[in-house]
Amino acid sequence: MDKQELARRIKAVAYLEGDFVLRSGRRSKYYMDKYLFETQPDILAELGKLFAERAAAAGADVIAGPELGAVALAAASSMASGKPFAIVRKARKDYATGKLVEGTAVAGKNVLLVEDIGTTAGAALEAADVLRQSGANILGLCFVIDRQEGARENVEKAGYTFDAILTKTDLGL
Repeated sequence: MDKQELARRIKAVAYLEGDFVLRSGRRSKYYMDKYLFETQPDILAELGKLFAERAAAAGADVIAGPELGAVALAAASSMASGKPFAIVRKARKDYATGKLVEGTAVAGKNVLLVEDIGTTAGAALEAADVLRQSGANILGLCFVIDRQEGARENVEKAGYTFDAILTKTDLGL
């Protein structure tokens, strides 16, 4: 699947119009529902392949994804690359191991953080901070879609490399 076909498929299954409040608190007249595109096998497989290519190019040892939205992306990327993955929790649980990073250990490892949609990149930057505090070397943050509303600038201001597979422009928005 080429970039144009991927953009077309994602938009066809996940583009919604209305009045939406985004995680950033901003209002939007459109919403790209990550769960609608991440649950389509052809799209998820293609995204896994594209993230795997980026992980290999960056020299990643581990691919990480914040819960809940990016877990499927990290798993698909892991399967496509043969690299292990880690899940970054939003909050520590008060039972079992109480870890913030589940799965593969990240201490001393080169980690590529994958994420679904970047508006301001707030959630991704929080996850990157958790990974860094866990001893990971963050190689970069890579998004499926950049809404082109400040995510790149915020990621780069925080000292990380920014990448996105698609932008809202690619989706014709």
